[in-house]
Amino acid sequence: MPPLWPIVLAGASAFLNLYATQPLLPLFARVFHASPFAVGLTVTAPTVGVAIFAPLVGRLADTVGLRRVIVGSAFLLAAATLLAATSTTLAQLIAWRFAQGVVTPGVFASSVAYIHEMWPADRAGRATAAYMSGTIVGGFVGRASAGLIASFADWHLAFVFLAGAALVIAVGLWRWLPPEKYQVRARYVPGTYLVPTWHRAVALGRNRRLVATWAIGFCVLFTNVAMFTYVTFHLAAAPYGLISAALGWLFLVYLVGAVVTPLSGPAIDRYGHRAGLAAAMAIGATGALLTLAPSLAAIIAGLALSSTGVFIAQTTTSSYIGAVTATDRGLAVGLYSTCYYAGGSAGGAAPALIWDAAGWAGCVALVVAIQAAGTIIAVAAWTPGTPDARPATL
Repeated sequence: MPPLWPIVLAGASAFLNLYATQPLLPLFARVFHASPFAVGLTVTAPTVGVAIFAPLVGRLADTVGLRRVIVGSAFLLAAATLLAATSTTLAQLIAWRFAQGVVTPGVFASSVAYIHEMWPADRAGRATAAYMSGTIVGGFVGRASAGLIASFADWHLAFVFLAGAALVIAVGLWRWLPPEKYQVRARYVPGTYLVPTWHRAVALGRNRRLVATWAIGFCVLFTNVAMFTYVTFHLAAAPYGLISAALGWLFLVYLVGAVVTPLSGPAIDRYGHRAGLAAAMAIGATGALLTLAPSLAAIIAGLALSSTGVFIAQTTTSSYIGAVTATDRGLAVGLYSTCYYAGGSAGGAAPALIWDAAGWAGCVALVVAIQAAGTIIAVAAWTPGTPDARPATL
């Protein structure tokens, strides 16, 4: 089996930039004289890009190779991040954030499929947990550095720094990520790229357990984006009054998940995916409710529990895809990514409708309701069994 640390790098690459603007939202609202919904589009735009393009990238990975797509996308992500630093208006920033989202699934979706090609089924949970640890560390570094640089220098420089970090990671992946073991390629007929993608997607859609996993993915990212986007407005307001640097370091709570998530991998392998997801959602709901306390310390503890629950849930769902899918895994993960990031897009936008009427308490109620829905889906649809090995006909 290959070493785990290159797949940790891939996780860091995927999430270094994706949510880096979350601690900057109150700052953007002041700089651009915009509403929470408008500046929240800097979080929503990349997730929309991922949701649209993930299935096509998954199909591309199945065709030309997982490693090629991971490494190439990592370099493109660094370039898109540097271009975001040139933005002078909110509209330009949102456009470049969308471009970042377009190239992100080449890392995210392909890495999850890569794990299931390179590690045996009884070790996939551990490898997925290692990948998730990379996403956690990357997500924290991106948010914390962006908040710190924007508070004491300029938000444009924050994107320059993130672009440089993304480039370093891309070079590391190019040098050290091993090629996939089997390198099985899907058949490609020139001029008909979307047609086989559609037919294979329909075939995957007959897998009931896989469809349920896509729905659960929607719920998982919805809760995370909703929590960590709107808590910045909650904590920037009185009585807390946190600045961008403090809001960025708030994501230090992600490192709790970086410690706990690798431990969840062996537990998932041993006790099963349904148990893993139920535990994850229970932890997340407990954390969400704890943020209703007036104490800043309690809110931070609640965010730590909430993020940890999300990371364990994401590890569980990502691992389950490989457990129930034997063919077209790149496309299967790509379609999962579409649903996952559609949930993130909804989580960045939908709470804005509740924020004006019910504030933070209303957002928390929405998050807990979505977590409960994800748990119900898993209990009902995640039945044991062998992977669906039926080939998709073209």
